[in-house]
Amino acid sequence: MCVDMDGTLLNTDSLIECVFALIKDWRAMFALFGWLLKGKAHLKQQLALHARLDPALLPYNTGLLTWLHEQKRLGRRLILATAADHVFADAVARHLKIFDEVIASDGLDNLRGKAKADAIHRHLGGQPYAYAGNDFSDLEIWRHAEAAVLVNAPKSVCKSAAAVTQIETRVDDRAPWTRTLLKALRPHQWIKNILVFVPIVTASALFDLSAWGDALLMFLAFCCTASAIYIINDLTDLAADRQHHRKRNRPFASGALPLHHGPIVAPVLLLVGGGLAALAGAFTVVVAYAVCSILYSFKLKSLALVDVFMLATLYTIRLFGGGEASGYPVSLWLLGFSSFVFLSLAIVKRVAELMALPPGNEGKPAGRGYRAEDLSIMRLMGVASTFTSCLVLALYVQSDLALGLNTLDVLYWAIVPLMLFWQCRIWLATTRGEMHDDPIVFAARDPISWVVCGTVFAIVAIAHLPV
Repeated sequence: MCVDMDGTLLNTDSLIECVFALIKDWRAMFALFGWLLKGKAHLKQQLALHARLDPALLPYNTGLLTWLHEQKRLGRRLILATAADHVFADAVARHLKIFDEVIASDGLDNLRGKAKADAIHRHLGGQPYAYAGNDFSDLEIWRHAEAAVLVNAPKSVCKSAAAVTQIETRVDDRAPWTRTLLKALRPHQWIKNILVFVPIVTASALFDLSAWGDALLMFLAFCCTASAIYIINDLTDLAADRQHHRKRNRPFASGALPLHHGPIVAPVLLLVGGGLAALAGAFTVVVAYAVCSILYSFKLKSLALVDVFMLATLYTIRLFGGGEASGYPVSLWLLGFSSFVFLSLAIVKRVAELMALPPGNEGKPAGRGYRAEDLSIMRLMGVASTFTSCLVLALYVQSDLALGLNTLDVLYWAIVPLMLFWQCRIWLATTRGEMHDDPIVFAARDPISWVVCGTVFAIVAIAHLPV
């Protein structure tokens, strides 16, 4: 029984995995073009040698593995036959411990299609064999095989395979890619982009429909841009995500969504987001957001403290985007208040990650610059930011600016304890281990947070009623 690896045994492509594992290494990226000039087999070998993927972290097809273990128990000879390089194929075979032999590319010959069929024929000396594969490149092997095992193969591939050999069994356990692609866009995170409407509310322009329309365009622009950045982040952080108890289930990390979709969808979303922002008159704000987000994904997320300040900055940029689009600039008061709130929420994320560290993780979250002993000081900084934000809010409410808005300005004082209560509740949930990875997502699913939000909005609306 010969088994293909990429897309068959693995719910991913090892070549693309290696590229994304090295994408943060600019030296390797420059060398990649030189490797490619020497042939695809040489490219695969060099990528495997430099990327050093951990086979224990890769997404395997559990349905196929279960079937292979059963075949092994029945005494069947199992051979891993792949176009991937021997360096990587041997590592996978050693990890799984079910394959008797390995046939793979060797830096000179790229064993794909007919080349793989010839290699299998030479290796087996013309003996009959069955072959497990998943795409059209495997048809040449199936033409010489006695039977085929189809693994998550498209209907057209299944039909073509059935025309050239006998179908032994099929393994179909992959969800439709459209559903998993939507999950990769993280639409639940779009709630953060509601921040673009805040400048309209704080400027007492609740009935300026034109401003709301422009802010809505900015909301959609941030949704598209943020989703593109989420895809880029997931593709460049595969190894770290697979070591996280929850992030390992993300579409790309789990193998539910093929990696090649990412480089196609992300640029399209960036273009759409930029176009919507241009229509709203805030193109430069979205560009700044995208640049900061990419810097965060590639480097800054691994730097202690720098990461939380950058996260707070990304939240704040949304405010500036809304102000620029709607024509109601962000005031210094709003900037001061929001900066401390966002810093507190960013620290909540890191504290939750530190608290969720499993035993034996060397006291450090994968891809982060923190250690377990940082937990107490991070909590202190986060809670201090919470109280500072509410102090800024109280000073604003008492300021001449707020007192001059209308005769019902005294109602604004009720917002101060509400905001303090909400942030303290967030920290209490975090300390109890109830916090989602993202506090904004936690708040979106928390009924009490919605009550607080609705009450604050009602206070603002009532305070602006004519008297």
